[in-house]
Amino acid sequence: MKRCSFRLLTGLFIVLLMAQCAKVPITGRSQLSLIPNKDVLPMSFEQYEEVKKTNEVITSGEQAEMVKRAGTRIQKGVEKYFAEQGQSGYLNDYEWEYILIKDDETVNAWCMPGGKVAFYTAILPICKDETGLAVVMGHEIAHAIANHGRERISHTLAVQTGLSLATIALGGAGASLTGDMVLQGAGAASNLGILKFSRKHESEADELGLYFMAMAGYDPQQAPAFWERMSAQSGGKAPPEFMSTHPSHSTRISDLQQNMPKALEYYRQAQ
Repeated sequence: MKRCSFRLLTGLFIVLLMAQCAKVPITGRSQLSLIPNKDVLPMSFEQYEEVKKTNEVITSGEQAEMVKRAGTRIQKGVEKYFAEQGQSGYLNDYEWEYILIKDDETVNAWCMPGGKVAFYTAILPICKDETGLAVVMGHEIAHAIANHGRERISHTLAVQTGLSLATIALGGAGASLTGDMVLQGAGAASNLGILKFSRKHESEADELGLYFMAMAGYDPQQAPAFWERMSAQSGGKAPPEFMSTHPSHSTRISDLQQNMPKALEYYRQAQ
């Protein structure tokens, strides 16, 4: 009887997961989506405000303006694309913001779910110029557009729920989902509350980021050169935090070149 109940609950759980799927724009990849952005984004925005309070944010000057300008340009390019596809509503809950944090040791940039972006000053020399910065900005905005954060949380919840179903089927009390589980799945327990994405997510962000910078009128052909500079920055040691879960250098360059024709189409349309 217990085995039958277990199979039934497992089957129902699989059906539920299959029903709770979304598609990533442009790539069309199916992704798990157990919770709506209306539950994820408020936590994300709260985390972002905490980061701003506990770090030195540069609010003026050439570098800060360049971060804001590149972010706004790519945001507008993405919004224009979604409008042309009749999908403007997809971005309704996004609250875009771009900050520069004074930190000359941390080579990093990140984007919280919902469009909250942060750059560290240490990554700017590797960006070299605004186009190089746009490569990174496009990649980070891609994480937000693809809802990689929500997907990560959903996988965490799926594991927790699956374990609960198994416990119930075997006669246990089961575990209940709590807000703490959601916060943990979102990375809220870490220092900055930032997700460490999988290699699959990073490759997808590379592809979408290439398209997004092109939509904004930045030359996508400059993207491989940036990643070469980023690779060289490690000096043969462990990669910077920004690249810790990224594909290998050769794989990244190969993938960028493979996606370049499509990116150049977006670039020509933006001229």
